Amino acid sequence: MTVYVDDSFIPFGRMLMSHMMATDIDELHAMADKIGLNRKWFQDKRIPHYDVSKSLREKAINAGAKPISWRDMPIDIIRKQ
Repeated sequence: MTVYVDDSFIPFGRMLMSHMMATDIDELHAMADKIGLNRKWFQDKRIPHYDVSKSLREKAINAGAKPISWRDMPIDIIRKQ
């Protein structure tokens, strides 16, 4: 199983946000816990993910998440959960 963080860098206030997704929801939540994300920030409307700031993106990468282009995000695998 893999946790991914994309490079979308979408402006949100003064921050630039990316998406953190995984092929397994439990692994996604475990990474969120590891980097200090609150579970209430989990988004599950279409594609399960967390939005992460640039600093949390780096923290996730240092904790083992795979950096990936937003164009290469394996959405079909993630969406099938």
